[in-house]
Amino acid sequence: VCSMGNSTGRLYSVLAKTLSSGAVSQHQDCLKQPDSAQLGPIDPKDLLEECQAVLQKRPPRFQRNFVNLKKIAASNHRPIRVMQWNILAQALGEGKDNFVQCPMEALKWEERKCLILEEILAYKPDILCLQEVDHYFDTFEPLLSRLGYQCTFFPKPWSPCLDVEQNNGPDGCALFFLKDRFELINSTNIRLTAMKLKTNQVAIAQTLKCNETGRLFCIAVTHLKARTGWERFRSAQGRDLLQNLKNITQGAKIPLIICGDFNAEPTEEVYREFSNSSLNLNSAYKLLSPDGQSEPPYTTWKIRPSGECRHTLDYIWYSQHALNVNSVLGLLTEEQIGPNRLPSFNYPSDHLSLVCDFSFNQDPDRLL
Repeated sequence: VCSMGNSTGRLYSVLAKTLSSGAVSQHQDCLKQPDSAQLGPIDPKDLLEECQAVLQKRPPRFQRNFVNLKKIAASNHRPIRVMQWNILAQALGEGKDNFVQCPMEALKWEERKCLILEEILAYKPDILCLQEVDHYFDTFEPLLSRLGYQCTFFPKPWSPCLDVEQNNGPDGCALFFLKDRFELINSTNIRLTAMKLKTNQVAIAQTLKCNETGRLFCIAVTHLKARTGWERFRSAQGRDLLQNLKNITQGAKIPLIICGDFNAEPTEEVYREFSNSSLNLNSAYKLLSPDGQSEPPYTTWKIRPSGECRHTLDYIWYSQHALNVNSVLGLLTEEQIGPNRLPSFNYPSDHLSLVCDFSFNQDPDRLL
């Protein structure tokens, strides 16, 4: 194995295979590119160390703590950790989003991808739901499959990434779950409709069986239409998604978790539709508020040429009759985020990751 600067041999053999940069192309004589399915498992601790080696010149990762919310007797079963994150498509970050306070050097994929992986590895989700994934086939699927995840990707039909020169293909939603914890029962890719028209937004919904409890539940990931002026469109997309999920969960008989960047503040109609749905959904991050009724003040914070944008757009919805929220990951403070906002050398996306630990309601009538 050839060396690559200060990187270790393991780093070169694991991470460098996912790079499409000039740094790798200079060492093609040393590289072998076997199919990820033919490669052995990766020790997550080793991969985390390798990411940290790449990031050694960057500031350390922000410290975030879990807030314990569970007030009922402890369950005999391990909680299910779910992570939701819009990771910022590389093509958009470098080409279209125009973060005026973020140096281009901070957006380099070779390092930014290690920041993303470091965040995932630090929280060790059982289920990972991502949006704006445009490096699925060369980075996330090869690496996460070797960490024990089953991986699914559904790209947008007309991804804006394709308008950017030297793009890496379309962005889309991706869903990953640990194969040793869950069995896939059913998987559905959904192209969302609005006003009976097919749209550019998508969702993935998978019914899983928890190996430890034998319980079924549905996990869904989505990314609704962005920008002001599209509120009715988002509402129509939300109604379509809810109808699909009603069918998949047999009218909420199967517990449901929905992760997504809804591009909608809590004041929007689509938020109210999810809150008032017959699926009996609640938003997990509301539980951080003193009264349990208010969403966080922000899940994204960035500066563009048009000005500073601080919004709550990202949510983890869950079936409150069937699932308990044991804990949630606290958000970054304004001081941690800093005056230049996100993304930055410290943090790889303009959206914060959300992480929740769920347990099943012990009501025997809910056993499936």
